[in-house]
Amino acid sequence: MDLTVYKLSSFPKEDYGGNEAGVVLDADSLKDKEMLKIAKEVGFSETAFVSNSNVADYKVRFFTPANEVSLCGHATIATFNLLRDKEIISPGIYTQETKAGILKLDVKEDIVFMEQNSPVYGQVIEAIEFNNCFYNDDYINHELPIVILSTGMREIFLPINSVKKLNNLTPNFEEIIKLSKKYDVIGIHVFSVTKDKADAYGRNFAPIVGINEESATGTSNGALGCYLNKYVNPSKSEFILRQGYSMNKPSEIITKLQIQNRMINTVWVGGTAKII
Repeated sequence: MDLTVYKLSSFPKEDYGGNEAGVVLDADSLKDKEMLKIAKEVGFSETAFVSNSNVADYKVRFFTPANEVSLCGHATIATFNLLRDKEIISPGIYTQETKAGILKLDVKEDIVFMEQNSPVYGQVIEAIEFNNCFYNDDYINHELPIVILSTGMREIFLPINSVKKLNNLTPNFEEIIKLSKKYDVIGIHVFSVTKDKADAYGRNFAPIVGINEESATGTSNGALGCYLNKYVNPSKSEFILRQGYSMNKPSEIITKLQIQNRMINTVWVGGTAKII
């Protein structure tokens, strides 16, 4: 079987930044075990597999080296930037069928915005639960809540009290896996609110699906934009979010919220992507 696996970097802030993803554009004939094998061979945090759909413009499935996940933001951004650059599609509105639902894509000349589900808030978690998750002290911002939140993937959002402490966090992956199982989440997104050109800097840990740390996480930053609107700045609906700086892979994600009657109706996450 002659398949082309494209390798891209999504959300790069600099030439060397972003988050790498594999993309297979013709995956109709592939079985699940074959997709998982390809994802393992590619070795990136996620690889996207594109096929025909009866209910959307495309069906896209996402595999980590360990298993399939319902949605992946940076691999989606990579996929539709690639489809445009290969002149398979033109700028416009498209739909993708995923295991998280049918979602819209707004493909522009040099950037792609991906629709996510409206936010679903879970329980608030006590800070004591994180005592063993990081080999650090006094890093949690207690002025903001620790919550479970999803716009497609359930995650814990943990506020950190400075960007310096955020970048110095040393994770205990075994304990993060235990906590992820306990709360039925994919991982922990830690973040620090800032007042510079970016609204927040973040790091993402999902060792339960084989991703110890990720340099740019589209689904997480869509949800983070919702968190910031709810708990930090309710008057703001567009956020610039940065990630990957602790990994020397600077990344920038744009989150836009459509709000009506103080309710978030639509979440859009956007970014560029380039072939590597």
